[in-house]
Amino acid sequence: MLAINYSAMKAHQKNIVILISGSGSNMLAIAKAAKNERWNEKFGTAVACVISNRADAEGLASAAALGIATQVLDHKQFESRAAFDAQLQLAIDNFEPALVVLAGFMRILTPSFVAHYAGRLVNIHPSLLPAFTGLNTHQRAIDAGCRVAGASVHLVTADLDHGPVLAQAVVPIVAGDSAESLAARVLSQEHRLYPRALRALLASR
Repeated sequence: MLAINYSAMKAHQKNIVILISGSGSNMLAIAKAAKNERWNEKFGTAVACVISNRADAEGLASAAALGIATQVLDHKQFESRAAFDAQLQLAIDNFEPALVVLAGFMRILTPSFVAHYAGRLVNIHPSLLPAFTGLNTHQRAIDAGCRVAGASVHLVTADLDHGPVLAQAVVPIVAGDSAESLAARVLSQEHRLYPRALRALLASR
């Protein structure tokens, strides 16, 4: 756990808090883009913290290696989903975030949590929304005979995977594709799409 000097944060800074549960590959793509593209200079933006609900999430070490503060909030330590989300909200709000970014955060969020961050809560979904909401998107796209798949960055609402779409990337489905091979190609596009969508969102505010 890293010590955080909240008083040192610039009041005008557009902080980003990223939530992960695993490898955090999209988180890493966002953090590297923010650094390499100098989001701090252009938008007054910094990735202020990466929070995980799993202490063994690989992305925590990746974030720490980039000098980003990390926190762990184990959902198993809470008696209800609402209790976990309430504590998570407190942790996030310490950073006064302009954006809260879901990057492989494997939790269904309560309506009150989503409402608290309305217009600031962003997710990426591995399909061309509104098609194939929910899980197993790649196999479902193959089974349906689709010629293309892809990924969508969207604002989060209480209706799962139905928030306003901010950006999409299209990935062809080729002969012999499996769910795994398609997922790998979609993920590589996610790593480009997510930072680009967030950059555009920050520039518009």
